[in-house]
Amino acid sequence: MQLNDLFTSSYTVSDKVYKGFIEVFNDNNPLHTDAGFAKNLGFEAEVMHGNILNGFLSHFIGECLPIKNVIIQSQQIKFLHPVYLGNTIELQAVIDYYSEAVGVYSFNLKFINQANLKVATGKIQIGVL
Repeated sequence: MQLNDLFTSSYTVSDKVYKGFIEVFNDNNPLHTDAGFAKNLGFEAEVMHGNILNGFLSHFIGECLPIKNVIIQSQQIKFLHPVYLGNTIELQAVIDYYSEAVGVYSFNLKFINQANLKVATGKIQIGVL
């Protein structure tokens, strides 16, 4: 892996992912679980939990990179647009920093939905173990 390398992975916010998140974390906020509530606030439907994207990011780092001996050191995500049930999200990650001396990679992230709308951006730093 080297500077400016681009890595991508696609994820779908399936019913299993959505219901699994609610079951595991017990976040039943009506914005996420009540279509009428969400629509009254101007959204199309229930807004998916933002931390579902964190789950996709965890999978990406642990399973999609060509090296497995890594650990997430820090991450940040800025949510720009809502994500809805059934949306397909492409995660695009570009290496913007690498230090061989300390074994650190940094990536700039974009999450783009099926309508080519950037729904979130972020940054993640991983360490090589």
